[in-house]
Amino acid sequence: EVQLQASGGGLVQAGGSLRLSCAASGFTFDDYAIGWFRQAPGKEREGVSCISSSDGSAYYADSVKGRFTISSDNAKNTVYLQMNSLKPEDTAVYYCAADPGRYGSTWYLRYGMDYWGKGTQVTVSS
Repeated sequence: EVQLQASGGGLVQAGGSLRLSCAASGFTFDDYAIGWFRQAPGKEREGVSCISSSDGSAYYADSVKGRFTISSDNAKNTVYLQMNSLKPEDTAVYYCAADPGRYGSTWYLRYGMDYWGKGTQVTVSS
C-alpha cells in the first residue's frame, strides 16, 4: 500500500523558512516521481514542485522558483521541500504526492498524481 506522510508545516513570519518532509513507503521509491502541491482556502490546488527519484531532476512552479528547493534522499525514501523567503501568499495546506513516473513534471504539476498523502499546514504571517 502506497503511503505518503507530509510533515514540517507550521507558522512562520514572512521572509522565514520551513522544510517540509514527505516520508514514502509501499512502493519502489526510485521508480516514482514525487511532487508537492498546495491548496489555499477558496483557491484551486497548485502544483509547486516535482522531482524524479530516478535521476533527481526537479521542476518548479514560477511562483516558487528561486525560493523553494526540492530534494530526495532515496536511502530514507523521503523527499524534502526547503522553503525560503516565505510570503503570506505561500500560506496553504501542502500535500505530497507520488506517481509511477508515467508523465513529465509539467503534466504532474498541472493534473496531479495518483497517490496522495495528508497535508501539512503552512501559515506565513505578514
